[in-house]
Amino acid sequence: MDTVWAPWRMTYIEMEKPSGCILCSKPRENKDTANYILYRAQSNFIILNSYPYNPGHLMVAPYRHVASPEELSREELLEHSELVTRSLVILRESFGCDGFNLGMNLGTVAGAGITDHMHSHIVPRWQGDTNFMPVIASTRVIPQALKDTYQKLKGKF
Repeated sequence: MDTVWAPWRMTYIEMEKPSGCILCSKPRENKDTANYILYRAQSNFIILNSYPYNPGHLMVAPYRHVASPEELSREELLEHSELVTRSLVILRESFGCDGFNLGMNLGTVAGAGITDHMHSHIVPRWQGDTNFMPVIASTRVIPQALKDTYQKLKGKF
């Protein structure tokens, strides 16, 4: 049997989880590289997911703390949608993705980890990117370090 070592996961498992909303606090910290914030627009920003399903897993979030898209203004919603579309183009050019999973998890029952600050997930997909690991071992193998993904995408937005 092969063993996949992912020692960085222990840091997450053992760490004290931050209080408050990370989608509010991260943009305020003004540490974009450390927080993996790729782009800042007027009403929304693009950030790498710190616990990605695949390399290039991005999130687009409004600065304003709202739980659902219907709470956004027309301008905020339009910009949000434009950033999702722009992300698709940049990820295709940068990673040669075969497809994407796009979505929002609104509410705990829908699987939202951050339940009160809406955000869109953009997960790049490639033919054959899912193997036996998630099925029989409940393990996902991410083939690229987050800092390398950040460096590859930084400046392209």
